Amino acid sequence: MSTSLPKAVLDSADITAITQLILRERESRDLGRWEQMRGCFWPDSLVRVSWFRGTGADFVTGSIDMARRNILAKHRLAPILVTLAGDRAIATLVAIIDLPVKLQGVEMNLATFSRFLYRVERREDRWGIVGFDAIYMRDELTPAIPGQGISIDPNEVKPFRASYRMLSYYLTTQGYEVDSNLPGEDRPELVEAFNRESYGWAGLKP
Repeated sequence: MSTSLPKAVLDSADITAITQLILRERESRDLGRWEQMRGCFWPDSLVRVSWFRGTGADFVTGSIDMARRNILAKHRLAPILVTLAGDRAIATLVAIIDLPVKLQGVEMNLATFSRFLYRVERREDRWGIVGFDAIYMRDELTPAIPGQGISIDPNEVKPFRASYRMLSYYLTTQGYEVDSNLPGEDRPELVEAFNRESYGWAGLKP
């Protein structure tokens, strides 16, 4: 794009490109478009979520395995806020992770409320994802059919963080190891440190 254009126009084009990148990555995840999802990440990217820590490419591989195990999460996304910093940017949004689950033989809906933060970088005139993290807020488990229900011993969920308690519980029942040290609203000091790290990478203040 011609650099003779006004800065506001160039910034608008970058914000649009970054927004579309994130929407493409999330839609690809939900719809199983794995190669398209893989293309959204730079090779040296880092993903840190409840059940996974590693590169974007390995995150795609893990997502394929999760889908094969019939753990089929979908995402409700709020508008995306992009903060530009030259060839780097921070993009944030609120998201609800919807996951149909079966516990004790009962169909349930597990909803995890979170904030996603993406670190993105332009390389060779193309934006790609360098980092993807989730900040957990809370989650809730409700019956898929009204009137149905289950009973969970409080001691079974006691080891898990309040901000992603039921998600951690369910993933553990499926054989996943859950990272208990991720940023969440129940641990504001972790959120503060994470924001300093993320925005500092872009040369910005939280």
